Amino acid sequence: MWQGSLAEENEATHAYGWAARDSSGILSPLHFTRRANGDRDISIKILYCGICHSDLHMLKNHHAISIYPLVPGHEIVGQVTKVGRQVTKFKVGDVAGVGGIVGTCGTCSNCTQDMETYCPKMILTSSSHYHDGSITYGGYSDHFVVDEHFAVTIPKSMPLHGTAPLLCAGITVYSPMLRHGLCRPGQHLGVVGLGGLGHLAVKFAKAFGMKVTVISTSSRKKKEAIERLGVDAFLLSHHQQQLQDAMGTMDGIIDTVSAPHSVYPLVGLLKTGGNLILVGAPADSSSPELPSLPLIMGRKSISGSAGGGMRETQEMIEFAAKHNISADAEVIPMDYVNTAMDRLVNNDVQYRFVIDVANTLKKPLSY
Repeated sequence: MWQGSLAEENEATHAYGWAARDSSGILSPLHFTRRANGDRDISIKILYCGICHSDLHMLKNHHAISIYPLVPGHEIVGQVTKVGRQVTKFKVGDVAGVGGIVGTCGTCSNCTQDMETYCPKMILTSSSHYHDGSITYGGYSDHFVVDEHFAVTIPKSMPLHGTAPLLCAGITVYSPMLRHGLCRPGQHLGVVGLGGLGHLAVKFAKAFGMKVTVISTSSRKKKEAIERLGVDAFLLSHHQQQLQDAMGTMDGIIDTVSAPHSVYPLVGLLKTGGNLILVGAPADSSSPELPSLPLIMGRKSISGSAGGGMRETQEMIEFAAKHNISADAEVIPMDYVNTAMDRLVNNDVQYRFVIDVANTLKKPLSY
């Protein structure tokens, strides 16, 4: 069972990071404790931590599940500093990555089929309750302790600041592409939204040898999409003629947009039997009206995906290393996080913020 290693309270270690105290979402320094390194645990000195849009939702308690004080961060890359007696995957000095979950039941059908992300007893990397009842604190902090099952090995050849977002954004787009067979050369993939998830969907699709069309509300992204990311076509989502000309041309579409929007015109872009996959998570969870007739007449489907399991995440990292895939990131110091959140609200980032934790988290002289 992947339930982690329970530690005695008197063995807990001091930790330091940045946290929000309430739904204002304002982050400031916090002293807290992490459990000691158990038999199946690794301890990690955090080097980089990506900022995911879901961090903003959690900070603001948009989903009404946040636990304060809240240390966000689930795109963690760091160096292993300690390993438990039963650890087999890691040794001291290795580089490890931690994504969105740190615990599950380990026995349900999801856990045993490499779908731990869908375990009903899934434990989030931050703002959740661990098996021993303690609160989980995320990667906006100096170190981390995790059961080795929920960590992946990171090749040291990879750019670590650009690798951190792969632990969430990367696997979120990679997993559904593989599960729905959207990974074959010559297929045509539509990518809705060119942000943190969207630009990685483009990179994975091009590595698979696919034709890629970006669908966006912003014309200013066209030049970069085509010239820098190498997409084959660019559609404005509000341009009716462009949409009409592309009707029935796409094998699948990855919709990465986290704001409420209509999926009706997207369904029309699919070939017969095509699949629209929703991976964006809006704060407003109300569902748009489903276009039932176009789905029925085109044998099309709409599905959702929240990411992948641990085996699949490791495979994604290895594929990214082989094809030189990493996130385009703006590296920031820890004390810039509140400004970064404000910019994130306004979509003012290209394409992912990553915190340089190791070099900019200013620790007090003593705890």
